[in-house]
Amino acid sequence: MMSARKVVFCDFDGTITAVETFAGMLKEFAPALSAELMSLMYARKLTLRQGVRQLLESIPSQRYPEIIAYAESKPIRPGLSELLDFLNHRGVPFVVISGGLRDMVEAVLKRSQDGLPPIDKVASIFALDIDTTGKYLQVRSDFEEDTELVAKVKVMERYPASQAIAIGDSLTDINMALKADIVFARDRLIGYLEAENKPYIPWDDFFDVRDALKQMWQTDAVN
Repeated sequence: MMSARKVVFCDFDGTITAVETFAGMLKEFAPALSAELMSLMYARKLTLRQGVRQLLESIPSQRYPEIIAYAESKPIRPGLSELLDFLNHRGVPFVVISGGLRDMVEAVLKRSQDGLPPIDKVASIFALDIDTTGKYLQVRSDFEEDTELVAKVKVMERYPASQAIAIGDSLTDINMALKADIVFARDRLIGYLEAENKPYIPWDDFFDVRDALKQMWQTDAVN
């Protein structure tokens, strides 16, 4: 348990990565089932908890090394290191919450970006773990609840803050965004939040997030 005045909670797939890494992996390694289930999940007719588990547990365990290799080359959205430096300088934790695989998240964040790899500047990573001892992958999650395999709000509760900031892009980020005080949204998440009448700040890269927070917090300090 950790207490801080401000905490930033950030999605991974399509947010930290500039492309849909986890969703892309599912399409690559479970193409037929992905074609059947993903549209149902995006339409919120099938829960993430049901759909993602079904997809992952259809993949043979022997292919797991290929899955991690698939993630290793995926590009990081510009400005991440600069945002992390800005937050670390101010003592604001940056918590990654992914509905995807921990090993994929770590493989991407361990890559150096002109100095320390991003993973060294991240407070914590919450994501799915995988058991590969059986014929097919088995999903393990400490935060499985309701419709989610990784219930992001449940993770947020471990970091009580007077100002919770969420950064996301899609379906897995809805509950986190609705709980947060400030939301940076892009792509599909914008449509979901507009349907819920939840205010958000549009963003393109992490420079946008850093600059908006810098301006916001300077204004708070003046007031």
